[in-house]
Amino acid sequence: GILPRTHGSALFTRGETQAIVVATLGTGEDEQYVDSLTGMYKERFLLHYNFPPYSVGETGRMGSPGRREIGHGKLAWRAIRPMLPTAEQFPYTLRVVSEITESNGSSSMATVCGTSLALMDAGVPLAKPVAGIAMGLILEGERFAVLSDILGDEDHLGDMDFKVAGTVDGITSLQMDIKIAGITEEIMKVALGQAQGGRKHILAEMANAITEGRSELGEFAPRIEVMNIPVDKIREVIGSGGKVIREIVEKTGAKINIEDDGTVKIASASGKEIEAARKWIHSIVAEPEVGTIYEGTVVKTADFGAFVNFFGARDGLVHISQLASDRVAKTQDVVKEGQKVWVKLMGFDERGKVRLSMKAVDQATGQEVKKADGEAAE
Repeated sequence: GILPRTHGSALFTRGETQAIVVATLGTGEDEQYVDSLTGMYKERFLLHYNFPPYSVGETGRMGSPGRREIGHGKLAWRAIRPMLPTAEQFPYTLRVVSEITESNGSSSMATVCGTSLALMDAGVPLAKPVAGIAMGLILEGERFAVLSDILGDEDHLGDMDFKVAGTVDGITSLQMDIKIAGITEEIMKVALGQAQGGRKHILAEMANAITEGRSELGEFAPRIEVMNIPVDKIREVIGSGGKVIREIVEKTGAKINIEDDGTVKIASASGKEIEAARKWIHSIVAEPEVGTIYEGTVVKTADFGAFVNFFGARDGLVHISQLASDRVAKTQDVVKEGQKVWVKLMGFDERGKVRLSMKAVDQATGQEVKKADGEAAE
C-alpha cells in the first residue's frame, strides 16, 4: 500500500498509463441499493473509475461521471467480481476508487490490475489475482497484425480495441470495439493467445509486490464479528422503534446490522467495542442459567432487598436474607446503588421473577462459597 491511512491502496503504472487505486472496507449498512429491471437488490462490491482531464494533459470541468467512466468502471467491476470471496467468507462491503493520473493506453485495464493489488493490500482474500491488457489490430486486405498493450495512437489509428482481463488460468471479462465489419476466427485466436501471454507477464510483475490477500486487515479497517440469534429474538434486540439497538450502538460505539435470518454483524475498528456489543446482544437473546455466578450492579435498594442488574438489561432481586451470611437489619448497610457485586442465580419464583444471592458468592473473589460440609451454598 502507498497510502498509510487507507484500508488498502496500490499504484499501478504501465508505460505512460498510471492509476492510484484505493480500497475501502465497510459494513452491510454501506451496501448499494440497486433498482434494476428485475427488482431491488443490494450490491456489496462498488468500483468507481475517475478519468480527470489532467491525466491526458488537458483542462476541463470535473463533474459527475460520464458514460465513458461508468462503462470503463463496469468493465473493471466485471473483471474482478468473479474472484471475490462470498459474503459468508468475508462479510464486508467493498468500495474501490480508481483515479487515473496518466493515460496513454488502456486505463480500464490498469484499473483492473490496480484494483486487484489494492484489494489484496486491504486483506481481501481474492481467489486469484486479476490483470488486464488491451489488444489492437492493423488489417490490410488479407494481412493482419495483432498488437499487444496498445497506446492511444494505436487505438485511434488501428482497427480494434480488444480488452481482455482475467487470471493466470482464464478470462473473467472481455470488451471489443472494432472499426471494421468484423474479425475472423484466426484473428480472435491470435488476439486471445497474445493476450494470455501479456496477462501472465503482468501478473508475474504484480506478484513481485503481493500475491494474495494480507492475513490481517489494515490498522484503520473495521473488524466484523458475525453471530446468529433466534429469529423470534430479533424484535427484542431491535426494540420498540429501534430503541434498544440504538442504545447498544450509542453506548458501545459499534455498528450493528441484523439480517432477517437472524445473522448479526457487529463492526468496529476496536475489538473492545465489538466484544461489548456482542455481550449486550447475547444477554438479550440468551437466558441466564440457574447456579451460574454473574457480576452485576446494584440499581435500586429497598427495605426487603436490592435489585441487581446482572445479565445485560435483566434485573433480579437479592432478598435481604441473601445479602450476607450474617443477619442484615438494613439493606443500605451492605450495598449502595451503583455498587458492583457478585451474585448467584438461585432460580425463579412462581411468577417467573429472578432470585439472586450475594451470600452464596465470595464478594472479594467472585468464587462460590462452600458450606462447611463441602456442599455448595444454596
